[in-house]
Amino acid sequence: MRHMKSGRKLNRTSAHRIALTKNLATALIEHGRIETTEAKAKEIRRWVEKLVTTAKTDDLQSRRQVAEVVTRADVAAKLFTQYAERFKDRPGGYTRIIGKGPRQGDGAPVVIMEFVD
Repeated sequence: MRHMKSGRKLNRTSAHRIALTKNLATALIEHGRIETTEAKAKEIRRWVEKLVTTAKTDDLQSRRQVAEVVTRADVAAKLFTQYAERFKDRPGGYTRIIGKGPRQGDGAPVVIMEFVD
């Protein structure tokens, strides 16, 4: 039974899964919009929502926690300056997932993930 086990395995080893989530979260913060599969987007949403909430309190501990996930310093700075200010009055729900349709090669459901306005 999977009681109290959260998160998707995405058919990867734990190291590969962690690297994938860090890279996708960094790409979403950098570009503001990414195209990926539905399962990956739903998993990344958990990480990015926590990162934006952490970035709202701009102190040393928050910067260290964000630096564990975001792999580039300039992207982390963008999170603290641009997105933290943009969502300072919003209590959550910083991202949206828009369905795009099945991928041509394998039929996997592809979505567009972006920050809300």
